[in-house]
Amino acid sequence: MSKKSKMIDPDLACNAKGYAWNKFKQSWQLQLMLVLPLFYIILFHYGPMYGIQIAWRNYRARDGIWGSAWVGWKNFQDFFRYYKWKLLVKNTLAISFYQLLAGFPIPIILALFLHVSKHKVLVKITQNISYIPHFISTVVMVGILNQVFNPITGFYGYIMKFLRSHHIVKSTTYYDIRSSEGAFRHLYVWSGIWQAMGWGTILYIAALAAVSPELHEAATIDGASRWKRVLHIDIPTILPTISIMFILRSGHIMSVGYEKVYLMQNSLNINKSEVISTYVYKFGLAKNKLSYGTAIGLMNSAINSVMIITVNFIANKLSDGEAGLF
Repeated sequence: MSKKSKMIDPDLACNAKGYAWNKFKQSWQLQLMLVLPLFYIILFHYGPMYGIQIAWRNYRARDGIWGSAWVGWKNFQDFFRYYKWKLLVKNTLAISFYQLLAGFPIPIILALFLHVSKHKVLVKITQNISYIPHFISTVVMVGILNQVFNPITGFYGYIMKFLRSHHIVKSTTYYDIRSSEGAFRHLYVWSGIWQAMGWGTILYIAALAAVSPELHEAATIDGASRWKRVLHIDIPTILPTISIMFILRSGHIMSVGYEKVYLMQNSLNINKSEVISTYVYKFGLAKNKLSYGTAIGLMNSAINSVMIITVNFIANKLSDGEAGLF
C-alpha cells in the first residue's frame, strides 16, 4: 500500500471535526448534564483505586499508604493459609448460584404474567404489592424473619402448635429453624427473592411494552394461541434484555453482601453462613487488618471481572454478537 493511500484527507478530517462540533452545539445542554455524573464516577469510583495498593502493604494509618511497609503477596497468601478458606469460598458460591438459579427467572415469569393478563386493575394491584418489599431495609427484613419463624410466638410457631394439637406432628420439641444450618440458605435466598422480584420486573415490563401489536395481530390471524405468542414473540423480544441482566448478575458471583448474612448469623449456623464478606468484616475491619481485607476484596473483584467477561463472551458466541453486553 502506498504512503498516499495511508494519508488522511485533510478535507474529510475538517468536515468530521465540523460535524462533531455542530452536533455538540446542538445538544450542549445534554453534554453539560454529563459533567456531574462524570465527576462523581471519577471521584468516587476511580479515585479510590489509588488505595488498592495497600493490598500489597502492611497498612498503618499513622504511616499512610506510601509510608506503610511493602509486603508483596503476603496478605493473599495468608488468606489461602487460613484453614477455613475453602469453606468460605464454598458457602459464598453456594449462596450466589442458589440466588442466580432460583431468583433470576422469577421476575421474568412475573413480568410475562402481568403483560399477558387482561385484568388491568389486578395487574396494578399486583405490581404495587410486589414493589413494596423492595423498600424494606435489611435490618427490618431480618427482624421480620425472626418474628415470623420464632418457634414459640411466631407464625411458624403457631402452625407447629396447631399441627401438634391435631396430632399431625408428634414431636413436642421446639425446632428453631433460624438456627438450622440446612435452612439458612433457603431463608436467605427466598426472602431475598420475595423482596426483589417485584422491583426486578420493571425492566422486563418496559421491554415487553415495546413489542409491536402488529406481530400479535398477525400471529392471532395465523391461529397462534396466547402461549405460542409468548414463546415466539414476547420472549424473543426481551431476550437481549434478559441476556444483559444475566451477564451483569454473573459479575456478582463472589459478592454476597455481609449485612443480611451477618444479621442472620449465629453460632449454630456458622458453618453455612460464614461467607467471604462476613469474614472480611470480622477480620479486616473489626480487627483493623485493612490490608488483609483489601487483598481479599481485590481478589473477589478480579474473579467477578473474569466471570462477567467469560459469560459475555459465551453470550456473544451463542447469539452471533447480538446478546452480549460488549
